[in-house]
Amino acid sequence: MSLVIFSHGKESGPKGTKINILSEIAQKLGFKTLSIDYTKCKDANERVFLLHKTITESNDSSIVLVGSSMGGYVSTVIASDLNIEGLFLMCPALYIKNYAIQEYAPKTSKVEIIHGWKDKIVPFQNSVKFGKQIEATLHLIEDNHRLSNSHAFLKHTFELFLLRI
Repeated sequence: MSLVIFSHGKESGPKGTKINILSEIAQKLGFKTLSIDYTKCKDANERVFLLHKTITESNDSSIVLVGSSMGGYVSTVIASDLNIEGLFLMCPALYIKNYAIQEYAPKTSKVEIIHGWKDKIVPFQNSVKFGKQIEATLHLIEDNHRLSNSHAFLKHTFELFLLRI
């Protein structure tokens, strides 16, 4: 059975709105889900370590990573190190100056990115750069960093993504 692991953003938590919405979709499709609590982590590197540890200690042979903002960075770094089934990113915090890793090469061809045109936290151009580099599916939508006006789109897109896994 496949495990979907959610990684939340810097200012969010493991039970955020987007994670709850997407977790419900994954469970409905028969996936196990896990949302990691990074709220006690000091920085992105500590989050990367925690996600890596969680995956290597799991008994699941098939992993799908889902990340939002800083969680998108963390998921992408791990996807560049470990073999995974798929990578689903929402406004991923890629190419941020103070983050240790600046080059990404996910070990999966199933990468989907959603980013808001009006994101004032992480420039949508970062997702365009990454998406072009790895030939990912990229959705630029009329929303901001929180994607709070796009829950129906997120649900639909995530469901189609998981059906391809």
